[in-house]
Amino acid sequence: MQLKSLRLFMAVAETGSFVAAAKQLHTVQSNVTAHIKKLEEELGVQLIHRAGLVRPTSAGLALLEYAERMVTAHDEAVSLFKGQDKTCGQLRIGAMETTTALRLPPILAAYHAAQPEVDIKLKTGPTAELVEWLLNGQVDCIFVAGRIEHPRYHLLKAFSEQLVLVGSTPMTTMPSSQELLTSAFLAFRQGCSYRQRIELLLASYGVNAGRIFEFGSLDAMLGCVAAGMGYTVLPRGTVEAHQHRFEVHYLELPTSIANIDTYFVAPEQESWTPALASFAETLRDAVVVDEPQLTAS
Repeated sequence: MQLKSLRLFMAVAETGSFVAAAKQLHTVQSNVTAHIKKLEEELGVQLIHRAGLVRPTSAGLALLEYAERMVTAHDEAVSLFKGQDKTCGQLRIGAMETTTALRLPPILAAYHAAQPEVDIKLKTGPTAELVEWLLNGQVDCIFVAGRIEHPRYHLLKAFSEQLVLVGSTPMTTMPSSQELLTSAFLAFRQGCSYRQRIELLLASYGVNAGRIFEFGSLDAMLGCVAAGMGYTVLPRGTVEAHQHRFEVHYLELPTSIANIDTYFVAPEQESWTPALASFAETLRDAVVVDEPQLTAS
């Protein structure tokens, strides 16, 4: 079924006249008649009563409901990409939990203020899972730790983080290798870049079989660290933002382990929706970056 045919059919049903429908849609009566006849042949039913008052048949009324939905959906899709003053639609973001908790709220607030018609959906997960979501089309963009090497991805360095060792008591020096060996470390699930830094830290002190407990939320992790369950490694800004809630302390780590950048990652720009393009613009305005433009990985 052609959308043009459906529009003409809807016009006939609305006006009760082939002539009026032709005038409404700036065509001729013979064109309207031809399109209605084509629809009837395609569907194998009579859609319009032609004798006396022109009106839809029972089959025509049934088609009318579908026609209205199909035409509306088409028009909304066109409006999403062309000629609409206000950006609408949906934006699906994937991000690490620490980024979501500290870095994204002001950016999302600014974006919502600028584009109130866009529905925002935010999912959190470890870097490896976020990359998988992007590959599978489950999200439109992600925030991950470190660069993603992929020829069709575009990257923007959004934030620079300094990871610190977090414990329940004040620390002036790094715990001994023996203490690290016997202590538990709390981390997000496999695929988390910060978890990998824990493993690097332990390995640098000769600990190759450290105990790492897996947690699903930042609050649970900090609560258990504050209770003396073990250590964790998190961005310094995240820890400082939660110290009023949790009695935790931190120690700076060697630069090779501590410094890590968070990147905004999205597919090639030609595939972006207006909602995603607008979000990237908001992000550029909100952060100070070394790379002023999105660059291919």
